[in-house]
Amino acid sequence: MTSIVGWGHTRFGKHQETSVEELMREVGAEALVHAGVEAADVDGIWVGHFNAGMVSDGFPSSLALSIDPALRFTPATRLENACASGSAAVFAARNAIEAGQTRIALVIGVEKMTHLPTAEVAAALGHASYQAEESGYSFPQVFARFAQAYFQKYGDKTRVLAQIAAKNHQNAMNNPLAQLRKPLTVEYCATVSEKNPVVAAPLKVTDCSLVSDGAAAIVMVSDEVARDMRRAARFRGMAQVSDYLPMSRRDLTAFEGPREAISRAKAAAGVDNADLHVAEVHDCFTIAELMIYEAMGLAAPGRGEDVLQSGLVAPGGALPINLSGGLKAKGHPVGATGVSMHVMIARQVLGEAGEMQAKDASLGLVFNMGGSGVANYCSILEAERTR
Repeated sequence: MTSIVGWGHTRFGKHQETSVEELMREVGAEALVHAGVEAADVDGIWVGHFNAGMVSDGFPSSLALSIDPALRFTPATRLENACASGSAAVFAARNAIEAGQTRIALVIGVEKMTHLPTAEVAAALGHASYQAEESGYSFPQVFARFAQAYFQKYGDKTRVLAQIAAKNHQNAMNNPLAQLRKPLTVEYCATVSEKNPVVAAPLKVTDCSLVSDGAAAIVMVSDEVARDMRRAARFRGMAQVSDYLPMSRRDLTAFEGPREAISRAKAAAGVDNADLHVAEVHDCFTIAELMIYEAMGLAAPGRGEDVLQSGLVAPGGALPINLSGGLKAKGHPVGATGVSMHVMIARQVLGEAGEMQAKDASLGLVFNMGGSGVANYCSILEAERTR
């Protein structure tokens, strides 16, 4: 088995005067200190970084060696899988540990985006779609297609999407690392206005995640090493599922790849939804969170709104989702997102989430995806030891 024993995390937002290398150095050093691990004992480094032309540092893996001179000659590898690049790094590190090749791994997710005009960021992210059919689409336009198909089949869900946005912005108020700690009302999110225009119908600004800079890091270790640590959040189950890249080959009213990844991870962990206490899921757009409710099996197809109305996914509910504020309000520096989500759930199950803390949480789920439900990663973490 593999466990997370320490972490580091910048605030998400604008870090225009800070380089990719400096962000990596900050979170990597913080994670090693938090875990109580010496740099010389790290066996391998995995870096999640999407880039797609957003910065000139397109070969960042060895930049992590600047964290400490003792890391020189440590194997370092960059992983890229669109907005799931961070989870790709987590999974690769875990595979090395499970294979017995690594005892202590340092995983870093990093991205810088805010220095570019929004149109250039959108164009870069658009590279994660199927260029033969979807070239020129921005990701708001890609997810607008999901929303259009869903609305056509199940009715207009504008107000439901607004409820998701308002929930996650309210949750971010309890997260000092969040980019946008600003509460928004359901009415504001549901209404087209000068400050909340339509980006790609039916999605408005408040339905879209943020353009962000930031980094997160975790230290992952084998069971043998975890026994001597102050804290450990164990990976109880994990699954990666890749789906067809062309949207034309998939049902746009259902997240089939996410559903399969989540189902496989729960089966590997031997748990169902009733066992889970908290979750962080990939709300790149509000329609994505709504469809993930259904992919998780929390609601029947077309009835994702029921878990909002019942309070199930709200703070204090049976399964609160995105207590960090999610990508919607915490921010979405794409290469860092998957690592950040693992930090947030590790903190939850170990009782170290501060004002975000879900009561009595000891088992949590992470779902991170790349592209339009194409690269799908699900982890289930449980508390193994607390300080």
